Amino acid sequence: MGAILAGGNSRRFGGDKAHALIDGQPMLDVVAARLRSQCDGLVVIGRTWPGLASASDLPEPGLGPLGGLAGALAYALDHGFDEVLACPCDMPDLPDNLAALLAPAPAYIEDHWGWSRWPAALAPDLAHWLARGESRRIRDWLHKQHARPVRVGHAVRNINRPEDL
Repeated sequence: MGAILAGGNSRRFGGDKAHALIDGQPMLDVVAARLRSQCDGLVVIGRTWPGLASASDLPEPGLGPLGGLAGALAYALDHGFDEVLACPCDMPDLPDNLAALLAPAPAYIEDHWGWSRWPAALAPDLAHWLARGESRRIRDWLHKQHARPVRVGHAVRNINRPEDL
């Protein structure tokens, strides 16, 4: 299952970056199209979006990327998916072979954890991690899970400011 992490506040961008246009399409739609071709299902985490299933950050909004990932893993587990291929809504240039690059899970793109692949079975572990007040740093979670870093061999665009478009 593909999960688009889209629960952030876009503070550095100065507006809702999910709606920022790339080639005339909202950035979230660009990510959805590229992710959809690699997954059996698709969900947006942290917001609603027309035409797509949605789920909340867990255990609550405001926990950053790990809250989004926790929501994605829980959604996958509840809906019968074995794995999650995660991508933030502000990283639109994902490779057509991202799922294959990140197999087997858990794995992530080195220096850009947002493109990552996770077993849905980790949902309870991440929920407990967050409930215990453990670190919210994604790097600490990657280390705990022995996630495998993967190099893509090219620069990865992350849209944080309007000039990044």
